[in-house]
Amino acid sequence: MPAHVIVRDLRKAYAGVEAVRGVSFTIEAGEIFGLLGPNGAGKTTTVECLVGLREPDAGDIEVCGLDARLHPREVKQKIGVALQSTSLQDKITPREALRLFGAFYRERVAPETLLERFALVEKADARVETLSGGQRQRLALALAFVNRPQLVFLDEPTTGLDPQTRHELHAAILQMKRDGYTVLFTTHYLDEAEQLCDRVAIIDQGRIVASGTPRELIAEAHGLQSVSLVTSRPVDLARLGALAGVSDIVGMSTDGAGVRFHTSDAVATLGALTRWLAEARVEVIELQVRKGSLEDVFLGLTRSHEEAGGAKR
Repeated sequence: MPAHVIVRDLRKAYAGVEAVRGVSFTIEAGEIFGLLGPNGAGKTTTVECLVGLREPDAGDIEVCGLDARLHPREVKQKIGVALQSTSLQDKITPREALRLFGAFYRERVAPETLLERFALVEKADARVETLSGGQRQRLALALAFVNRPQLVFLDEPTTGLDPQTRHELHAAILQMKRDGYTVLFTTHYLDEAEQLCDRVAIIDQGRIVASGTPRELIAEAHGLQSVSLVTSRPVDLARLGALAGVSDIVGMSTDGAGVRFHTSDAVATLGALTRWLAEARVEVIELQVRKGSLEDVFLGLTRSHEEAGGAKR
């Protein structure tokens, strides 16, 4: 089956500032594809170009076998979109919103079906202004499915939600895959990308800096391990950074007594660290070591790219 999305050398600038600089990727039919990046990296601009909300300055976009730049109306019939926030009139109800949105499409799903699928039956006739954040987000997902789409775009759908609601939306996204939908999913929560996505692309400063399955990207971290350290009093970060294998030190607390860092040689690093702390009479409150994660890869790639950009400037 051909890829549902093909993007080649996508470019978009605002007032001379390049937000997207030569982005290319593909999304295969039936997969959950994650587009990851820090705030301002170009994720939302990329999605908006794909769904026809913004006109790219250059590049080719194929969506569901169609040239999205030449046939934007036809593309909109085949896709569903849930952006970071969905603005609806406060007095409208979920049932009314689903009927209204459905009227824009040749094919549509009955509101009752979507209300049941996204657990909104009890709120079907309640005003949108009375819905909780999680209920509003489920309504946004329901609206994205009103036209029986082949491909669904979810732009940071879990931002600002409580853990329970995030868990419920994760289950809904996995159900989309089981039902045969293709999903493009943007997020800055690396744990959910690692859990949900078949493949990911990491975008930073408008460019794709890495892509592959989460497992492949983690494997490319060359055995990097993450260490979390909490001590009875702050430690000298310069001396910590001079220990064997230590890199990427990040403070975890405002008082400086908690730090996190990476090491390429956990045995050597922990040996030197414990000797140093014993000599300095600093008590270890907590010490955790774990294997590299997608978050570690993400931080390493985006930080190194930022440093490289700074050096060029």
